[in-house]
Amino acid sequence: MNQLTHPDALVTKVIKINRSDRWCVYRRLQELNIACCCPDDGSLWVEIQTTVEAHLLRSTIQQFVSSRHELATWLERCWSTPILSISNN
Repeated sequence: MNQLTHPDALVTKVIKINRSDRWCVYRRLQELNIACCCPDDGSLWVEIQTTVEAHLLRSTIQQFVSSRHELATWLERCWSTPILSISNN
């Protein structure tokens, strides 16, 4: 990703993640078809084009930087969050 693939995309450097986890995050983002690269300096650069990609990036990084307790609490909050349905009535 030496050049932007989309001029309106947000390109950001991911920090606060250790080097070995960067490769795992990089591979997962590749699986999700999110443009990213890991240059020789060990950094991780990600190109975000949509809000869905931003959420996927956050979720992917959260898996590597959060404790098991934090992840369990987050999952419990998701399960207990009411789902609003929109009906045509």
